[in-house]
Amino acid sequence: MSDNKLKKQLGLYDVFAICTGAMFSSGFFLLPGIAAAQTGESVYLAYLASGILIIPAMLSVAELSTAMPKSGGTYYFLDRSLGPMVGTIGGLGSWVALMFKSSFALIGMGAYLALFVDVSFTMLALILTLIFGFLNIFGAKETTLLQRILVTVLVLIMGLFIIQGVSAAGLDISISDSEDGFFSNSLHGFISTIGLVFVSYAGLTKVTSVAEEVKNPDRNIPLGMILSLTTASLIYVAGVYVMQQVLTAEEFYSSLTPVADAGAKFMNWLPGSGGMLLIVVAAVAAFASTGNAGIMSASRYPFAMSRDKLMSPKFSDIGKQGTPYYAIIVTVVCMILILLIFDVESVAKLASAFQLLLFGFMCLAVIVMRESNINSYRPGFKSPLYPWVQIAGMLISVWLVAEMGILAVSLTGFIVVMCVAWYIYYTKGRINRRGAIFHVHERLGKKRYDDLELELLNILNEKNTGEHLSYKETIARSIIVDVDSDNTKVDELLREASEILSGRLKVEKKMLLNELTENYKHRFNKLSSGVICSHHAMANVSAPELVVFRIKQSLDLEITGIDGNVYMYAILLVPEEEEGLDIRLVGHLAEIVQSSGFKKRWMQSGNKRELRECLLSEGHFIQLKVNESKQLMEFAGKKIRDINLPGSSLITIIYRGSELIIPHGNTLISEEDEFLMVGDPDDIKELMSG
Repeated sequence: MSDNKLKKQLGLYDVFAICTGAMFSSGFFLLPGIAAAQTGESVYLAYLASGILIIPAMLSVAELSTAMPKSGGTYYFLDRSLGPMVGTIGGLGSWVALMFKSSFALIGMGAYLALFVDVSFTMLALILTLIFGFLNIFGAKETTLLQRILVTVLVLIMGLFIIQGVSAAGLDISISDSEDGFFSNSLHGFISTIGLVFVSYAGLTKVTSVAEEVKNPDRNIPLGMILSLTTASLIYVAGVYVMQQVLTAEEFYSSLTPVADAGAKFMNWLPGSGGMLLIVVAAVAAFASTGNAGIMSASRYPFAMSRDKLMSPKFSDIGKQGTPYYAIIVTVVCMILILLIFDVESVAKLASAFQLLLFGFMCLAVIVMRESNINSYRPGFKSPLYPWVQIAGMLISVWLVAEMGILAVSLTGFIVVMCVAWYIYYTKGRINRRGAIFHVHERLGKKRYDDLELELLNILNEKNTGEHLSYKETIARSIIVDVDSDNTKVDELLREASEILSGRLKVEKKMLLNELTENYKHRFNKLSSGVICSHHAMANVSAPELVVFRIKQSLDLEITGIDGNVYMYAILLVPEEEEGLDIRLVGHLAEIVQSSGFKKRWMQSGNKRELRECLLSEGHFIQLKVNESKQLMEFAGKKIRDINLPGSSLITIIYRGSELIIPHGNTLISEEDEFLMVGDPDDIKELMSG
């Protein structure tokens, strides 16, 4: 297995900051005036409606992120659920949408800087694109600390802006009767505006690109997204309401700096132009964050697709600074073309159209993953009201895209066609990966992609790193059996496992055998080539029990999808009340057996101790005699619950003469005991040095 995994270091506030920071740029500081020109005074309701309509997509993305917290975000979800062709659309579509959004942010930053610098905002946006591209190539990126500070400052300034604005303008939500009043362009214009401002909330799902780095993703991703959407909706609706109340229609509709223009009218409590300067500083910081992070995030899509053989290997090249320099350069060049070719409104519409399409696909992805019945698809957060929320999300996406005008629809369709053409032309013969959609119907069973289940098992393992100790303890207590005969029947192994476990569990062998043999074909996972594991949740099991057979000759398995010789067969039993524990433990086991050289080490091990060591990560396992360790001798005569072992180390088995003892809190330690222990490598080294 690769050791270059991203560290899980992002907490709840980091998730909130990433989502919120990505939303508060163009959508608040640049877009309101353009949107108001389309619908009139109802513009703040368009923001409210967009915030509500994004909820199905948010819930779907939250579920996918907690089930598959991997880098690549939208691309990864769509590729693994709907297959590489839709993954190509998702990856390239996300790349394009992020480039449009980042270009839009840099246009806004240029517009605000133009208040103090006598240069056109388009030229400033081009210069800023080059600067941020250069910084990304040389490794500059927003840190979580910077993002926290930035978002905190932004929210405080916007809160101050809203409080003062409402105080100055009053609260009047009456509907105007004038021609240019509440719905200045009829209901159609209002709906079209909803699609336009939808881009303001697109940053909500940006956290999917860093989901692999989030601690406790099952809690922090959905909760962070919900808090972020609530905060953004309140500020958007209240802030835009203040702008349309303070500014005249002519001022508002023509303004590319509406927050600064509105603030200049009532934020006069600071000396000179301090109030407006405060807003400009906040706006520039928001645009800088979105633009810089947008280039970084956008470039990761071709990078991830390149690793999956969906784009040229050149995109996955890493420079001396540890960044995908080629992907960044191509992204920057494309953004420059966008800035030169499209006007501001078109950029916003196209970004919204692409994002809407992707949201619809991700709602479909949830349905496919749920209906695939893949046992290792275990999201920590499940979208409520399934499948109606997902169906609503898909319908909302189609409806809003259709309302956004012929240019947005045409170019979105053109990109989809080009993505499909690219997939057919470039990937033909390069990949054999399939999505979970091939697991949905039994009639497609022969085309199911079993490696997807292995990949989800590995993801589940990474997501539950805190349960590695439970896995180590299970391996330490496991029963390992050598099978020397040729063409052994699986029924024989099930009978032998029943006989072994019946004594440990104190249950009848016949009852246990019935449990193991009943539908065993539907309770197995292929962990690697030649390694399978069946797992069972049972009422009579108080702690995980594992029997592992080393197959030296051959095993006769009548299981569809198993090819080649099976050299290892594991049977896992877990307590019935601990839902999902079997899958998590199997995920840990899968990570071990897929490591380089595992088969060779496993087949060449000379005894049971070496075999157990094969099933544990290096340095996590030790067997010590109490009377040969100064530190352990201090525990002689004490109960296990009264001793303090280094770090997270555990005594899993005690050998006392010919007796094997499964330790409990009241177990009394003897100086003649021999301990089988597991723990983190540093803790094991401390025990060995003692």
